[in-house]
Amino acid sequence: MPGMVLFGRRWAIASDDLVFPGLFELFLRVLWWIGILTLYLMHRGKLDCAGGVLLSSYLIVLIVLLAVVICNVSAIICVSMKGTICNPGPRKSMSKLLYVRLALFLPEMVWASLGAAWISDDVQCDKTVVNGIIATVVVSWIIIAATVVTIIIVFDPLGGKMAPYSSAGPSHLDSHDSSQLFNGLKTAATSVWETRIKLLCCCIGKDDHTRVAFSSTAELFSTYFSDTDLVPSDIAVGLALLHQQQDNIMNNQEPEEVISHSPGQSQEADLDAELENCHHYMQFAAAAYGWPFYIYRNPFTGLCKIGGDCCRSRTTEYDLVGGDQLNCHFSSILQTTGLQYRDFIHISFHDKVYELPFLVALDHRKESIVVAVRGTMSLQDILTDLSAESETLDLECEVQDRLAHKGISQAAKYVYRRLINDGILSQAFSIAPEYRLVIVGHSLGAGAAALLAIMLRSAYPQVRCYAFSPPRGLLSKSLSEYSQSFIVSLVLGKDVIPRLSVTNLEDLKRRILRVIAHCNKPKVTRNALYKILLHGCWYELFGGSPDNFPTELDGGDQGDLTQPLLGEQSLLTHWSPGYSFSSDSPLDSPPKYPPLYPPGRIIHLEEEGSSGRFGCCSTAQYRAKWSHEVEFSKILIGPKMLTDHMPDILMRALDSVVSDRAACVSCPAQGVSTLDVA
Repeated sequence: MPGMVLFGRRWAIASDDLVFPGLFELFLRVLWWIGILTLYLMHRGKLDCAGGVLLSSYLIVLIVLLAVVICNVSAIICVSMKGTICNPGPRKSMSKLLYVRLALFLPEMVWASLGAAWISDDVQCDKTVVNGIIATVVVSWIIIAATVVTIIIVFDPLGGKMAPYSSAGPSHLDSHDSSQLFNGLKTAATSVWETRIKLLCCCIGKDDHTRVAFSSTAELFSTYFSDTDLVPSDIAVGLALLHQQQDNIMNNQEPEEVISHSPGQSQEADLDAELENCHHYMQFAAAAYGWPFYIYRNPFTGLCKIGGDCCRSRTTEYDLVGGDQLNCHFSSILQTTGLQYRDFIHISFHDKVYELPFLVALDHRKESIVVAVRGTMSLQDILTDLSAESETLDLECEVQDRLAHKGISQAAKYVYRRLINDGILSQAFSIAPEYRLVIVGHSLGAGAAALLAIMLRSAYPQVRCYAFSPPRGLLSKSLSEYSQSFIVSLVLGKDVIPRLSVTNLEDLKRRILRVIAHCNKPKVTRNALYKILLHGCWYELFGGSPDNFPTELDGGDQGDLTQPLLGEQSLLTHWSPGYSFSSDSPLDSPPKYPPLYPPGRIIHLEEEGSSGRFGCCSTAQYRAKWSHEVEFSKILIGPKMLTDHMPDILMRALDSVVSDRAACVSCPAQGVSTLDVA
């Protein structure tokens, strides 16, 4: 950091990112050089044949050329080890070395072409020599092709446009011309991101919803990434350092002083009742994922249990709409929920952008009509997740601020239209008029379920919603508070999704910048045993002590940096529309990404002690407690931030917590919810 400038443009790689690639190339080149030298010394006496002079010349020149390349790569590695992440001054000669390295590819390509032409002639030489030279020609072209691919990967389409900002000071950024340049840069960044997203999602149809989602996602990415000078390796280093800094703070933190008191019996009973409800309704949220999740949970027996139904055509009373392998889906739903065919009113696996699969069933055990919305399972769902700007909901309630996540709001409106306009809920209540309405979902489905419950609240005042691992960036503050009387959210451990919002991502970006700025070591030091990236990977996999990680500059003086932390730092602090409310912002309209909050009251299944690095293979113990949304206002870095979001991990944790609390009903100290008092 910052990205290297070559040929007058910025590239998506820093000058300290070339150690590992350089070492890899150096290893290959040295082996190659030794092999060719050995081939020449051992068989030079056999080159007195037709065409042998050309082959001998080819080997001699290649040996010399490889020696020059090896020297150049060694110099690149040595220079790349100098300085620190934010102090690239000692690496200022890197661009010249790279120009030399790129220039050496020209004679390599010419010589590889000549070698291919000479070897293709009818050479009457020793077979071993001929095969060895064929191998060298093949290796030459493989390395040239790999270099071209690498250049394509690290090419930054916006590099040429971002160059003027690298030296712009704050006074320049306040000018009208700079505002116009910034808007031009933002437009170009959005266009580049939209092109990338369209290429990645080329298999998705091009309807109106998809085009809107492409634009929304591109604008989100351009807003988040275009105002910093971070390269991918900087982000990886920042996350590794943040994790250890976070663990170090937690290890050294004094126990919080809280007002000691026992929670009331009503609150404790409420927690037990809601946990039992969550445990029950999580089966429906998991069932909405269909057969892939069922097979994932039951890899050895799942296919045998539902395989027969997959190939069987069956006439039933339920309504299947859209999707493939419908009978497989329905069979897995029956296995997961334990219900009968006649208990289902509607099942839809129609899946498009802003249109989620869902099911409607009669739950006789809880006397409820359950609507379960599926979570993220496709590229279309990911685009729905990433349409993160806010929109105002049209609700029949006395809430002033009605903002919600646009993509999830559109998905909830689709399910709402299907339930009401197609008469699905009317049909369900005509069968069981005394039942109450319960809406459930996991992840994206949890967000859609929460918004759907808010939309149906006026028509069905007794509606309840259980949102499992919902996204944080869902509701405005007013709607979040309004939903607490009928929505319960369940969060497991360090799950990243209930902490994920645009404002939290902005906070994570600032923390990455800060920890990188305070790092007093390069990404790779001359001591090969101590590398930040490798140490970070080891820490993520196997743990260790976080105390020995560099998080402060030597002497604590950031002014010693030979170059500013970011050329675009004023963009980060003043112009980012994700969180800027300042009057001097060049954007006159309100921010597209205001702070949004999770739905309802939150039950947090908090891990007790340490049980291993990954949730999939650990035997973690959890305790349940009511939590405030403030506890999820920061993204926590760790290996379980992703595994804790998996529905099967959440189901296992729920099983454990509910069984432990049921076994310890007579133990007042066990399973007690806690209150944090500021």
